[in-house]
Amino acid sequence: MKRTLALLALSVKLFSSPAAAQTTTLPNPILTGFYPDPAAVQVGSDYYLVNSTFSYFPGLPVFHSKDLKNWKQIGNVIDRPAQMNFLGQRMTRGLFAPGIAYHKGTYYVTCTNIDHRGNFVVTAKSPAGPWSDPVWLPEVRGIDPSLFFDGDKAYILYNSDAPDRKPLYDGHRTIRIYEFDPVNLKVVGTEQQLVNGGVDISKKPVWIEGPHIMKKNGWYYLYAAEGGTSVNHSQVVFRSKSALGPYVPYENNPILTQRDLPADRPNPITSAGHANLLEGPDGKTYAIFLAVRPYSDNFYNTGRETFIAPVTWKNDWPVVDPEHKELQYAYTANYKEVKQKGALPQSGNFKYTLSFEKELDPALLFMRSIDSASFSLGKAGLTLNLKPATIMELGNPSFVGKRQQHINCTVETELNFSAGSEKEQAGLVAFQDEHHFYFISRSKDKGADVVQLFQGNTNGKTMDLVAQAPLAANGNKLLLRIKAEGPAYSFYFSEGANNWKPLKEGVDGKFLSTQVAGGFIGVVFGMYATSNGATSTNKASFKSLTYAGNDPALNLQGSKAENKTAAGPIR
Repeated sequence: MKRTLALLALSVKLFSSPAAAQTTTLPNPILTGFYPDPAAVQVGSDYYLVNSTFSYFPGLPVFHSKDLKNWKQIGNVIDRPAQMNFLGQRMTRGLFAPGIAYHKGTYYVTCTNIDHRGNFVVTAKSPAGPWSDPVWLPEVRGIDPSLFFDGDKAYILYNSDAPDRKPLYDGHRTIRIYEFDPVNLKVVGTEQQLVNGGVDISKKPVWIEGPHIMKKNGWYYLYAAEGGTSVNHSQVVFRSKSALGPYVPYENNPILTQRDLPADRPNPITSAGHANLLEGPDGKTYAIFLAVRPYSDNFYNTGRETFIAPVTWKNDWPVVDPEHKELQYAYTANYKEVKQKGALPQSGNFKYTLSFEKELDPALLFMRSIDSASFSLGKAGLTLNLKPATIMELGNPSFVGKRQQHINCTVETELNFSAGSEKEQAGLVAFQDEHHFYFISRSKDKGADVVQLFQGNTNGKTMDLVAQAPLAANGNKLLLRIKAEGPAYSFYFSEGANNWKPLKEGVDGKFLSTQVAGGFIGVVFGMYATSNGATSTNKASFKSLTYAGNDPALNLQGSKAENKTAAGPIR
């Protein structure tokens, strides 16, 4: 009897232990701010994720996680100008929708350089890099390529033109596939068509894209986005007993969308789609996908972000979060959280300061390429050479940017700079694209030191002066602050510690939205210095960059963090 009771007590202890009962809160977004078109792969107990970067450099950030919640950027796929650059391209062009795969010790990333040579593949033995130079795939005509390994056989599938290049309607596309040689990195055989138009071509579905294949329980599941990457975005699924089809659509498609929900719901998450399905640490399926958080109607400045939701299998079909019509800002998973040492926070509300004494965080962005001779790091911080190039042009200005990751946020820097002429400017820019930005800068006006606020315009060659204030001539140090509150941006300066003065408050933030500007990117806060076409030997130093975000909808996650770090270097 005593032995029985002892065994019973031991079993109760085992099943009620903290390890057995641990849960993890999965916050949304898991990557806040401009992290669109996520693609992910599981390798053992590790997860790796990549995102689109368009014409920013370095391109295609690589994140690592153990729990699908805590993500640390470990590198960038395109981190050398010798691989490629995006000079001459608008910021919203460049790299579209990567895919990532793993097979027998090699990592593969496929992607599209839109307008320039099309699709390519790069490889690496470590997801942190270095990644190879691109191998171009001229036969793969389209966008959004991804690799699928079926045993030792590989395939590349992608969004392509309508049959015979003759669309029946605007947005008529197909999903096509080649067999792929993963050793010699080239297609094999002939192209085959898997999907024409979408789920039901009689309804004229548009923009079937971002395709992936997964195999489960003897079925091959082809899933893809449909409806375009805006408010009508969705995810649909087909299945077959063969990787090459024929594929039959799920009768209850779409498996993910937010397009039929009331537009006036509080804290909406919209435009959900472009999903990747993965097995979580608990053996259950999860979808990682893009969505947006508008502050009103379809106005958002944070770009398309990376979200997560659980997947339920119904009659051997995957359905994303069938328990809720509205995507949730947090889900609970029954497995242990694994935090990433030294990682900057990416979800919830947070604050941190980046210092620039030794290295740049790998998340920081340059425009189109990197000119290592144009900047330096040290005790003075990030020192930028004033270059003739401007952010209104299609070159490589002296600009280093950090994504806006919250609807409500502030960014601050300490600028040390003295302008030698009215052409010389340095400061902070809230940048959407070449025509849509606000720039708070130190410069000169009629020989006097001033702080100025400029707004971009559609002619793309000049800026419009919005506000100006005089500065004392007793030093080069100037503190600058940009504050975003949904559709309103405010700009401040301080000539001493915490002596903040408004330069202009309540400026129209919708001007920086994708709805107004178009394109596919989000706002980036940039440290920027220019001589506006003139030759200059002047420099501007940015001591540090402090970012703080506080969105009420994210408070329920209970995620607040503060770090002072700079992760791996940008080469």
